[in-house]
Amino acid sequence: MKENKVKTILVSQPKPESDKSPYFSLAKKCNVKIDFRPFIHVVGLTAKEFRQQKISILSHNAVIFTSKNSMDHFFRMCEATRITVPEEMKYFCVSEAIAYYLQKYITYRKRKVFIGKQKIEDLLPVLKKNKDSKFLLPCSDILKDSIPEFLAKSGFDFTKAVMYKTVCSDLSDLENVFYDVLVFYSPSGIKSLYQNYPKFKQNNTRIAAFGPTTSKAVSDAGLKLNIKAPSPEHPSMTMALEQYIKQVNKR
Repeated sequence: MKENKVKTILVSQPKPESDKSPYFSLAKKCNVKIDFRPFIHVVGLTAKEFRQQKISILSHNAVIFTSKNSMDHFFRMCEATRITVPEEMKYFCVSEAIAYYLQKYITYRKRKVFIGKQKIEDLLPVLKKNKDSKFLLPCSDILKDSIPEFLAKSGFDFTKAVMYKTVCSDLSDLENVFYDVLVFYSPSGIKSLYQNYPKFKQNNTRIAAFGPTTSKAVSDAGLKLNIKAPSPEHPSMTMALEQYIKQVNKR
């Protein structure tokens, strides 16, 4: 049985801010319509909710930022709890983009900001040089286990501080809108799909998933996974989509 041609794609993420996004190139190259819609969004914890964790921000002298969200909510929580962050605070950012974003909140001083290449593991050399520090890890309620596991295994004194949570977005306006391909980047996206549409049937809709945990969530939901990334041949989702589209649209 031949699969239907792909004409429309829904990516379960916000629309890219940059015009240089590979998704825009894909739409033009393959002549397909690509829409963007976040299936999940983050909501900050209230000061009262945060205090229930009994975490003292000022008992830490270093902060590890794994995302811009974690940074936004760290400084938001400091303001909500009337805490002035000491100038001596050290900041460890997993990527250059996150470190650059830090200028939104502090006067940028290189001696206090340590930058990784992309992953928490990249920070190991500078973390070791500051091994006597007490680290705070601002995060969401669905932080990957691999991050605190890495810090614990490496012997660092750190505190996981949940400051925001991921919730399902309202997708009720999409009830009668159908796409040839749905693209997911996290298990939370699959959860949101079924929270909004408990009786969802895949039918002729193709499912694309990025990453092993997302792929597993697709399978666990009883859905057929048609497009998977990353892989040695297709390190990005847009590359995997392009190959699939070319295959099914060639006739």
